[in-house]
Amino acid sequence: MYTSDRLPVRQSGPSQNPNPTIKRHHTARYYAHRVHESLTTRVSKIICATFLILLFLVGLVLFILWLSLRPHRPRVFLTDFSIPGLGQPNGFENAQVIFNVTVRNSNQHIGFYYGKVVGSVYYKEMQVGYTQVLDQFYQEPKNTTALNGVLSGATLTVSSQRWMQFVNARAQGRVMFVLDISSDIRFKVSTWGSHHHRMHASCEAVVGSDGFILATYRNKKCPVYFT
Repeated sequence: MYTSDRLPVRQSGPSQNPNPTIKRHHTARYYAHRVHESLTTRVSKIICATFLILLFLVGLVLFILWLSLRPHRPRVFLTDFSIPGLGQPNGFENAQVIFNVTVRNSNQHIGFYYGKVVGSVYYKEMQVGYTQVLDQFYQEPKNTTALNGVLSGATLTVSSQRWMQFVNARAQGRVMFVLDISSDIRFKVSTWGSHHHRMHASCEAVVGSDGFILATYRNKKCPVYFT
């Protein structure tokens, strides 16, 4: 009997995958939902972009208006200050403090409403007198107002002891006082007015042995601040 040494050959054929991949097809409702979400996202982005552009334009306009209408503080200058009787040992009985200041509104389109303007004089942080300088008034743009005040009698509270302090300081050639100009103030732009602010102008007033202001302090700009 003839025996073949060849092993039986398996006939090749199409391979069979024991776990075939099953493609799942989405329904029409699913695709409609996706399209709806895409449109909603686009509309939201357009709305957000439009809002941001409008916000930017409004901010730009407000910034330009602020640059053109930004208020400058009033400019206060001490033009004169004197105590005529400072050289008299008993001058406190008829003592007077005379001062003049100018208030400048340098704004182009902004006016100032002032309440009652009060002038107070201090020596070594102690008040020696105060008086009302001017009643309420309106200051137009690009305008200068002169304020004149005199402290005497009841408005000047100077004792003989305090007066001797002035005289002793006078012997050194100079006596330093501080003049405080205060008032309630409002800004006015066209028909719009701001809230009230308390303005203070602190002016250093140094007088010589003759009781009159030294030249270096005449027409000096006073620092202005609000409370």
